[in-house]
Amino acid sequence: MKITVVAMGKIGLPLAVQFARKGHTVIGADVNETTVAQVNAGIEPFPGEAHLDQFLAEVVAAGSLVATTDTTSAVAQSDAVVVVVPLFVDAEGVPDFGWMDAATQAIGEGLKVGTLVSYETTLPVGTTRDRFAPMLEKISGLKAGVDFHLVFSPERVFTGRVFADLRKYPKLVGGIDAASGARGVKFYEDVLDFDDRPDLAQGNGVWDLGSSEASELAKLAETTYRDVNIALANQFALFSETHGIDVQKVIDASNSQPFSHIHRPGIAVGGHCIPIYPRMYLWNDPSATVVSAARSANAAMPAHVVNTLAKIHGDLKGQRVVVLGAAYRGGVKETAFSGVFPTVKALKDAGATVTVHDPMYTDAELAHYGFDSYHYGQATDAVIVQADHSEYRELDSSKFPGVRTILDGRGVTTEGNWSGVRYHVVGRAL
Repeated sequence: MKITVVAMGKIGLPLAVQFARKGHTVIGADVNETTVAQVNAGIEPFPGEAHLDQFLAEVVAAGSLVATTDTTSAVAQSDAVVVVVPLFVDAEGVPDFGWMDAATQAIGEGLKVGTLVSYETTLPVGTTRDRFAPMLEKISGLKAGVDFHLVFSPERVFTGRVFADLRKYPKLVGGIDAASGARGVKFYEDVLDFDDRPDLAQGNGVWDLGSSEASELAKLAETTYRDVNIALANQFALFSETHGIDVQKVIDASNSQPFSHIHRPGIAVGGHCIPIYPRMYLWNDPSATVVSAARSANAAMPAHVVNTLAKIHGDLKGQRVVVLGAAYRGGVKETAFSGVFPTVKALKDAGATVTVHDPMYTDAELAHYGFDSYHYGQATDAVIVQADHSEYRELDSSKFPGVRTILDGRGVTTEGNWSGVRYHVVGRAL
């Protein structure tokens, strides 16, 4: 089978490599000429994805994967098209379909009879049927569900472990009609492998949810659930801090129940999923008060962390504060909606002099985001841990001359390494 994957980003490229490793011929389409050149050279364009460097080099050398900037030509040669183009949204989750529409235009111009088109980019409910089906029909002159098949199949993977997650989690598919759904199931069965999961209600593999709308909602629901869960943990943490309780012990005890799983509290998690997809759900369902309240609670955590630092450390005016972590989560070189931005702003508003450290970013890259870099050994007064990089687990006070206070917003540091320093983890009693 010949497959086009549109967008060679942190999800699209591993998908293209996965399909090629299953014996299919894959064309990776991307508007970025540098990315295309790197892929064709067998060089991963971004670090941090387990096994990608090895697997990419292998499939490119074998001729199973090539990249191009000509999406239309690639689609015209393909039996299936998988779309992983970023959907940009504002802070309220209002979508900007500019890039998605441009990609759909290019796909429609190359679309031929019999092709399967699968959108994997997270979308508001109804978008596949109501927006992209009519666009593809108008541009191609073909009829969706008759001349070509159309499905929505959300990506359900974490950056950094895409290949493992593709095997671990069921692949959800929803077509605009039964025939499209069946074609989508067959396609993903041909390009993916699955781990044995006896814990699941039905066997691990490709699950047909019956409609594109159900599949769109499934993605928004699982992400929104995590946001609500994190907000609950953060609410427990705020209460515990003022009532002399270690919230993590409470959460660990609650999680011992088989029906329960509560995330640990901390600075609001960023990325494209947690802060944005609940807003996207609210765009569909503005009456969802629980979702709205959870999003507000999580968005308030960076300011709470800075206020807590001021309570422990004292007036922050003129104080040198290091924020550890620009990335939105450990091990991933991505700053989308990272807590670093509101944390730095709140610190500066309090009069602090702020520097940022992240092992995945160069000084120049941090400067691009408007941050002054911190290097171990430079004098500082206080430290905030914003990202849970594994490197931070073994840090100690010797790397921060003059430090008097550390506030760990992710619970990753070791208290014994900070002798003589005021040490606080979000959620512990103040």
